[in-house]
Amino acid sequence: MLVFCGLVGGAFGYPSSARAAVIDVGVTNYTFLPDTVTINVNDTIQWTWDAVFHSTTSDTNGLWDSGVHSPSFSYSVTFTNAGTFPYHCTPHVLTHNMRGTITVQTAGNVPPTVAVTNPPDGAVLSAPATINLAATAADSDGSVANVQFIQGTAPLANVTSIPYSVAVNNLGAGDYTFSAVATDNGGLSATNAIAVHVVTPVPVVLSGLQRTSPTSFQFSYSANVGLRYVVQRSSDLISFTPINTNTAASNPVTFIDNGATGAVTYYRVGRMPNP
Repeated sequence: MLVFCGLVGGAFGYPSSARAAVIDVGVTNYTFLPDTVTINVNDTIQWTWDAVFHSTTSDTNGLWDSGVHSPSFSYSVTFTNAGTFPYHCTPHVLTHNMRGTITVQTAGNVPPTVAVTNPPDGAVLSAPATINLAATAADSDGSVANVQFIQGTAPLANVTSIPYSVAVNNLGAGDYTFSAVATDNGGLSATNAIAVHVVTPVPVVLSGLQRTSPTSFQFSYSANVGLRYVVQRSSDLISFTPINTNTAASNPVTFIDNGATGAVTYYRVGRMPNP
C-alpha cells in the first residue's frame, strides 16, 4: 500500500510514525536528484520541482503519477511496503532517459539496552546477604518483552514489566556473578553482568583510644574492607548523632574526631546494611 499527496505551495502532513523520515528529491532539468534512493518502510519521498514540465510516475501502472508540473510544485509518496520501485518523468523518459529508483527496505531491529542498577558492580556485602537485584531496560525501536535475572548460570526470575527486580536471599560468604538479560519484542537481547563479594563480617571492636588535642579524639575499629560503617557520637549514652559514614579501606580503620570538645564523649561504630 502507498500513500500519496501533492500540492502547489502550502504545507501538508505525513502519516505519523515515531521513526519515519522524509527524504527530499529534486526534479531538475532532465534528472531526479538523487535518482537512486534507499529508504525504510514508512519513510516518505518528497519530490520538489526545480524545472518546468516534469512528472514523477511509477513504472508500475497506477502505483503513483504526479502529473506534469512546474515549480514550485511538491508531491509526496509514503512507502509502506518493502521493494524496489522504479519511476520516470513521462515527458522525458524517452528523450533524456529521465528515470529514478526507490529501494524500500525493512528497518533492522535494534537490540535493547539493560543495566544492573543494584547492587553496584564490585560491591562487598556482609553475609548472610539479602539483596534486591534490580535492573533498568529500554528498547529504542520497540518494547522490552522481559528481563531475565541469572545467578551464575542458574535462572532466578523472568520479569515482564517494570520494575525489573528480584529478591536474592541468604547469600553466604563467597564471590557471585549476577546477570540481567533483556529481550525485546523482536527477539533480540542484551546482557549486563556484575560481580559481588560476600564476606563474613568481623565483630566491630574499638581500640587505641586517645585524646590527641583538646578538640580531637582518635580511635581505631575493626572492619571488613569494602563494607560500610557509621561512627556515632553521644554525650549521654542516650542520643547518638552520626558524624562519619565511610567504606572501610583497611582493617583496622583509624578515625579522628576533630570536634571532640565535650568534657565527656561516647562513641559507637555500626556496620551499615547491605545495599
